[in-house]
This record gives sequence, structure tokens and C-alpha cells, in this order.
Amino acid sequence: VQLQASGGGLVQAGGSLRLSCARSGTIFNIRAMGWYRQAPGNQRELVASITNDGVTNYADSVKDRFTISRGNAKNTVYLQMNSLKPEDTAVYYCNLHVQLGSFKQLYWGRGTLVTVSS
Repeated sequence: VQLQASGGGLVQAGGSLRLSCARSGTIFNIRAMGWYRQAPGNQRELVASITNDGVTNYADSVKDRFTISRGNAKNTVYLQMNSLKPEDTAVYYCNLHVQLGSFKQLYWGRGTLVTVSS
């Protein structure tokens, strides 16, 4: 399984970006896909996730600004980021959560850098 993220870049505060993550390879028992981010000196944190049933979850810091969605084939997940702030600057990582009973496996894509200038 591979996760290919794209869409990062440099944007001014108040602007928008859309991240995409395409999953390739066959895998079963997907629990959720999502986006995490890591700013310099900080731990990696959850930004948003969407379960296989379509239930979404957001970090408080991005609620009402970011929207996670997925393609019809459920192998692509998007993160629409609006009203970006300098504190949103980070490397964003796509994540795939597989779970079967107590077995849990996380997959990570290469990060894509988002830089928000003030």
C-alpha cells in the first residue's frame, strides 16, 4: 500500500489550499483515512480524519476552516483548507488506519509542506 500526497505549497494568510492523498494497492479492513501535521519542534497531531463509514473528526484548531472528504472510490482523500493561518504551517501527512479486531496498522505517506505567510 502506498499513499501519495500532493497539494502543499506557499499561501498567504487567509488563503486556501487543497491537499490530496491517493491510495494505491489493495487493502482490507480500512478503519479510516486522515491527515496529520507536524510543525518544527512539535509533535505530529491529528488534523482531520474520515472513517470508512464517512464519519469525520477534526482538531478543534481547524474546525469550520478545514473539510475532509474522499473520492467516490474511497481511495482518495482530500483536505480543503480555507482561512489559513500562519500557525497552520507544517508538514502534512496522509494516514491510513487499518484495524481487524485488536490488530492495528498505520500507514503514512510522505509529507507535503504547507507554508502560510503572514
